[in-house]
Amino acid sequence: MKRPMPPPDFREIGNKIQEESAERFTELLVRSLTMRGTADPYLPWDKLRYKTPPDGLSHEEWWFIVRFSRNNVQRALNLTDVHGTKFSYALPDQILRAMEEITRDASGQITISEQVTNPVTRDRFLVSSLMEEAITSSQLEGASTTRKVAKEMLRTGRAPRTRDEKMILNNYVAMRHIGEIRNEKLTPELICEIHRMVTDDTMENPDASGRFQLDDEERVGVYDFENNLLHTPPPASELPERVGRLCEFANGQTDGAYIPPILRAITVHFMLSYEHPFEDGNGRTARALFYWSMLNQGYWLTEFLAISKILKAAPAKYARSFLYTEQDHNDLTYFYIYQLEVIQRAIKELHDYLTSKMTEVRSFQRSLSMLPNQFNHRQLALLENAAKDSTTRYTALSHSRSHNVSQETARQDLLDLENRGLLRKGKVGRAHAWTPVERLTEKLHQNEATA
Repeated sequence: MKRPMPPPDFREIGNKIQEESAERFTELLVRSLTMRGTADPYLPWDKLRYKTPPDGLSHEEWWFIVRFSRNNVQRALNLTDVHGTKFSYALPDQILRAMEEITRDASGQITISEQVTNPVTRDRFLVSSLMEEAITSSQLEGASTTRKVAKEMLRTGRAPRTRDEKMILNNYVAMRHIGEIRNEKLTPELICEIHRMVTDDTMENPDASGRFQLDDEERVGVYDFENNLLHTPPPASELPERVGRLCEFANGQTDGAYIPPILRAITVHFMLSYEHPFEDGNGRTARALFYWSMLNQGYWLTEFLAISKILKAAPAKYARSFLYTEQDHNDLTYFYIYQLEVIQRAIKELHDYLTSKMTEVRSFQRSLSMLPNQFNHRQLALLENAAKDSTTRYTALSHSRSHNVSQETARQDLLDLENRGLLRKGKVGRAHAWTPVERLTEKLHQNEATA
C-alpha cells in the first residue's frame, strides 16, 4: 500500500508566511475566517494537494487556512495518543447527513423489511448476516477459506479443518456473543474475553490469547502487505490505564462532552486498533467492539450488517482512513467519514439483499400457489435453496442453525419434506442427512397439479 503523503505543519507554514510578509499573513487569517472549517469535502492533504487551489493561493497557503479554520471547530475527546495529545473531530455536513440517515435506518425509526422485523423469519437473515461478517472479517486478517466452504462449515456444524476455518468459526461465535452482551458495560476483562473468543486455538503463542501484551514482550506494530511499518502502538506498560479510559468512554463517561452515539462506536473501533493491545486479532476484536457499541446504543439493525465485506473490498482505503487521522493532528474526522460511508453502504446492501430475497421467495411461493399453507417458512427457504443447488445436504443441525430453531423442530421439517417425496434421507457418518430428490422442481409442480 502506498503510504499517503503527510501534511505539512500548518503552523510552520504560518510562521514562514508571517516572517516573509505580515500583511500577507493577516490577509490569510481574514480569509480563513470566511472559510467554513467543516466545508465539504473534508479532504486530507494527500488529496487536497492535487486539487486546484482557490484564486491567489498556493497549495501550502490553502492548506494553512483550511487547517486553521478546521482547528477552530474541532471538538476534543478525553482520549489521547501516545504523546498525550487529544484526539478530536469536526462535524462537516457530510457527517451530519450520514448520521441522520443511519440513525433513521439502523435504530428502527422507519419501517424496515418485514423479513427483519417479523420474528418468524428474522433469525434466518440474522444467522446469514452473522456468518457473512464472521467470514469477511477473518478474510481481512488473511484467512483464505472460500465463502462457500466457510458457510458449509458453519451451517453443518462440522469441525474446522484448518486454522483459517477456525478463525472464521471463532468470529462467528464471538459475533453471536456480542448480541447476547449488548446491554453489558464494556470492561478490559470483557475485551479480553472477546479477544479470547476470536483467537481461540489460532495464535502461534496460545498463552497470548485473551490478554494484553506484557511489558517484557516486543510490541506488535501494524504493517502493510509489503512489510512497511504503518503504526507503532503505545508501550505495553500503559495499556491497562489506556484501555480502562477507552472503556469509560465507550460506556458514556465523556467528561460531560457530548459525542453522537454513532461516532462513539466508530471511535471505539479506531481506538482499540490504535492501542493494539494484543499480539494478534486486534482488527477482529476492534470490529466486534464496534458492533457491541452500536447495539448497546440501540442501533438494532447493525446486527444484520456486514461491514467487513465492504472493508475487505478496499483494504487500502480502510488503512488510509487510520493514517489520515494519525498524520493530521489526531483528526478523527477522516476515519468517521470513511466508516460512515461503509455503514451506509452496508445498510444499502442489506436492503438490496432483502429485496432480492423477498422477490425470490414470492416468485417461488407463486410457483407453489396451488399448495397453500402446506409448507412453513423454513421449508420454503430450504426448497428454494434446493431447487437452485441439488447437491446441498441438509441435516437437523444445519437446518436448525440456519433458522435458529431447535434440532427437533428442524428434524420434523426435514422428515415432513421426506414424507412428501421431496427429500431423500441418507447418512453422513453417523448422522442422518437429506438431499433433494431428482427433478425437485418438476416434483413440486406434480404435487401442485394434484393438489
